[in-house]
This record gives sequence, C-alpha cells and structure tokens, in this order.
Amino acid sequence: MRTGFFHSLVFALLTSLSAAAIAAPATKPETVPAPATMPVASPEIATKVDLNKADVATLQRDLSGIGETKAKAIVAYRDSNGSFASVDELLEVKGIGKTLLDKNRDRLEVN
Repeated sequence: MRTGFFHSLVFALLTSLSAAAIAAPATKPETVPAPATMPVASPEIATKVDLNKADVATLQRDLSGIGETKAKAIVAYRDSNGSFASVDELLEVKGIGKTLLDKNRDRLEVN
C-alpha cells in the first residue's frame, strides 16, 4: 500500500507540473533588432595606374609587389628618362622584372 500511495503522489506531482507548464502564460521572446548588415564588398572598378602620372604612394598601393623602393625607382626613371612610351619600358627600371610586369600588366597604362 505504501508503494501505491507513493506512486500516486509522484503521478499527481508530475501532472500538476505539466499542467502548470501548459497553462503558464506564454512570455514574448525579447525582440532583438536584426543585425546591421554590412555592405557587400562590391568589386571595385578597376582603375589603371598611369605610369607617367602616378606618384610613389599610388604605385605602392595599386600595384602588386611594388614597395617603396621600387616605386621610387619607377618615379626616378621617369624623371631622368622622360615619360614612358609603353608599359614594357618598365622593364628598364632596376628591380622590375618580367614576372613582376606580367603580374601588374592589366593594372598599368601609359598616357
């Protein structure tokens, strides 16, 4: 008889808990503002670097593999030899090789 009484108490407790959970007023979930969307990085319009007009900072920033030393060498070559006649003339600059020129050829122009 003790076992039956104990089971009855457990049953009554469980049903009252489940009934309380069902009957409890639903709480509204906190409204969290949607995360601010980051603008998608659109591919920038590829602007070419004019070898006859670009300064050291522009050459460094826009060309791959061109640091301060090579950028200064390009500007110094232009100052001493005049304007570049073609992009291929960049090979005459000390420190600029065919591989580096080919890597940047699509970013270069001569006006």
